Amino acid sequence: MSSSLRRGALAAAVIAFSIASLAACGAGNNAQTLEVKPDNAATSVGDIQVQNALVITQPDVKATGPAVISATLFNNGTTAQTVDSIKVEGEGTAQITPAGGKGKLTVPAGGSIVIGGEGNASAALASPSETVLNGSVQKVTFGFSKTGDVSLSAFVVPAESYFSKYGPSDIPAAPSEAASTSPSESATGSPSSSASGEPGTTASSSATGTAKASASESAGQ
Repeated sequence: MSSSLRRGALAAAVIAFSIASLAACGAGNNAQTLEVKPDNAATSVGDIQVQNALVITQPDVKATGPAVISATLFNNGTTAQTVDSIKVEGEGTAQITPAGGKGKLTVPAGGSIVIGGEGNASAALASPSETVLNGSVQKVTFGFSKTGDVSLSAFVVPAESYFSKYGPSDIPAAPSEAASTSPSESATGSPSSSASGEPGTTASSSATGTAKASASESAGQ
């Protein structure tokens, strides 16, 4: 075999090995790509992995609406598991709603689900207390049917910028300053001046002038 043919065969072997390595990195829930740790809270217990866990509050700090828990759940086992509860320490249990709106929230065997965001399951705290502050850390516990409790510490962030698409769907409208002042001004301003000002003056002036003119005409006759 010539040196050119040998070099060509070696190059082909290297390319094939590289493609096979990349394919292996991207396959399955235990792939090497999943070993990259996310910036947000993550943990693993048994067959269950929880990644990117967050507590997302209202974008307006003065709003009193619900907060939500957002996370990605992986099930590396051979049996599906249900998420029976999601609790935030000191805040109680979140209301869980599957993506379809009915039944239990289920993580399929060898699969994953996302909590939070349009079209996904949701977990909402109806009335979070003042301790759920942006920038703080809260203990969140996911209760699975087989694995049991899986806890981790999650950051609290407002539903702004990137997190807006995963935040609460129920966002109360902030009261408008114009709406709160305009009605009172209209009620105490223009109507009173109109009622006590120009109409009264015009009416009295007209009546007085007409009476004087009539008296003068009668005296002349």
